[in-house]
Amino acid sequence: MDIITLAVTPFSQNCRIVICQQTRQAFIVDPGGDADKIIAELARHTVVIKSIVLTHGHLDHVGAAKQLADHFNVQIVGPQKDEQFWFDALPMQAQMFGFVPIQPFYPDVWLEAGDTYEVGDLSFAVRHCPGHTPGHVIFYEARHQVVLVGDVIFNGSVGRTDFPKGDAQQLLHSIKTQVLTLPDETRILSGHGPDTTVGVERISNPFISGKFG
Repeated sequence: MDIITLAVTPFSQNCRIVICQQTRQAFIVDPGGDADKIIAELARHTVVIKSIVLTHGHLDHVGAAKQLADHFNVQIVGPQKDEQFWFDALPMQAQMFGFVPIQPFYPDVWLEAGDTYEVGDLSFAVRHCPGHTPGHVIFYEARHQVVLVGDVIFNGSVGRTDFPKGDAQQLLHSIKTQVLTLPDETRILSGHGPDTTVGVERISNPFISGKFG
């Protein structure tokens, strides 16, 4: 597996391009904006884009999804259907955060806990992790020990829960049951900031230990 990370939007959101080394099939995770930057990066690589994959519906994670889906003629996959209200509210989100105006759009495929998402030889288990948002999902690839977590957990921190339908206790439950149950060596690829591992966050993340929150 090859993973290219591009920081997009004024929020420095980590858009990921995940590539199967064997087949060169790829998908784009959480393209929050800067579609031209993402397209230009992809032009430097020999890959076939199969889909746009979303962890949740916040604008800094989905802002370029429709433009890229149309450009590559692919589907938008995920998140879980409880996230629909955030897609309904895309115009409001753009106004709130000072983004370029955007019209509502919706995934072609909603995901559920227990689903498997496959591209090339890669197989990602879908885990529902509400708390930051109600329909947030994460993607775990067991063979390569990688989990794409969106805004559930970060290096030394966790996702905000002060947005509509956020729930701090629910988020901590999601982290403890869906992230910390993974092997310690699993790489955590978050939506913002540097990568980390399950083992590091288990022992040092102050929100998990109870020091904060």
